[in-house]
Amino acid sequence: MLKWRKPVKAEKSLRARALDLLSRGEYSRLQLAQKLAKYSEDEAEITALLDDLVERGWQSDERYAEVLIHSKSQRLGNRRLQQELQQKGVDAELFQDSLPSREAQLQTALEVLVKKFKIYQDDAACKAKYMRFLAYRGFDMGTIHDAIGQWRQQDDADAMF
Repeated sequence: MLKWRKPVKAEKSLRARALDLLSRGEYSRLQLAQKLAKYSEDEAEITALLDDLVERGWQSDERYAEVLIHSKSQRLGNRRLQQELQQKGVDAELFQDSLPSREAQLQTALEVLVKKFKIYQDDAACKAKYMRFLAYRGFDMGTIHDAIGQWRQQDDADAMF
């Protein structure tokens, strides 16, 4: 009786693996190098491949930064976005211009705060909770104070009607 055997698959090249990853989404140079390091011990080969991908425009840290900022800026502050990008190995010069403005940050902080807590409470413990919540999400203290102040004003105006 004959048994069917699975055909032996050829081992993927490093370039094919890199292109497979990039076809699914954007990666920073550091992330891509870390993923490819599992399949090759030769750092020079990985570096040469990454240089070629950058030269052809298939991998871009600037594009990766723009995508990450666009996808997460509706719930995170600039500090958290900067931290994430630096952890991924993206140079600060590449993303400084893409970060949201102070006004956009304030609007985002206010939206996130209202979505999470629904009702404003004017006691010290709740204010501290609001501040911790926004600080964890990467908003600076000026933005935090302004967002809480605006929320209080909105709540007071709503209570009058």
